[in-house]
Amino acid sequence: MSALNDLVRPKRYPRSSRYEPAWLLDLDMGPNPLWLLEDLARDLDLRRGMRVLDLGSGKGATSVFLAREYDVEVVAADWWIPAESAQNVFTTVGVGDQVTAVQAEAHALPFEKESFDAVVSIDAFEYFGTADGYLPYLTRFIRPGGQLGMATPAMKQEAHALGTIPPHIKEVVGREAMAWHTAEWWRMQWEITELVEVTSARLQQDGWKDRLRWARAGVEFHPDGATANGPIIDMLTSDGGRYLSFALVTARKY
Repeated sequence: MSALNDLVRPKRYPRSSRYEPAWLLDLDMGPNPLWLLEDLARDLDLRRGMRVLDLGSGKGATSVFLAREYDVEVVAADWWIPAESAQNVFTTVGVGDQVTAVQAEAHALPFEKESFDAVVSIDAFEYFGTADGYLPYLTRFIRPGGQLGMATPAMKQEAHALGTIPPHIKEVVGREAMAWHTAEWWRMQWEITELVEVTSARLQQDGWKDRLRWARAGVEFHPDGATANGPIIDMLTSDGGRYLSFALVTARKY
């Protein structure tokens, strides 16, 4: 299982490499979430005892990682995954006392104002966070001085600037790529609100290669892996890093 072995990369992702690839792939809902989170967290200041909202937490891998690696209290919020299913994951791996699962839509969050020290979102913000009014809404839930960090699929050039979505991308994801903004687009989108100070906005180094490794591992691991991951592998191979990456963006609330 060479592709699975390729998911253990202690030199680049030492924390993520402590997690069993099969366990992580069993919770698969997109690109390797722990690689994205570990990279993003380098630009955050996550400390023991913080209360962190994991927004778009999926089946729970990122919430487990936050609880174990940073010893924070996590609220795992996702619209598509029932809270009972996610909570079972947390209980099974021994972090049920640190992580609480909530089924919630990103525009109707059931939390008190200024109730989180940080909000983290991995491979989800592109679905709900591009609207001009979303950051003002989300920052209501962050305490003054609190942090926001997200990792999202990105283009190295805006589709509007290109005048089109490149055909090899459009064939696989269609108009979804319109929300795959550059890191600098996100910086502008957040800074113009004057609600946060953007502390980092960057493209992930060789993010497309990480995504390709993950897709190839999915082919090995899942019975229908070729059907689900084949088009992604073709897209990434055709792209070769020309357009595709991930944007990692962090900010601190004024």
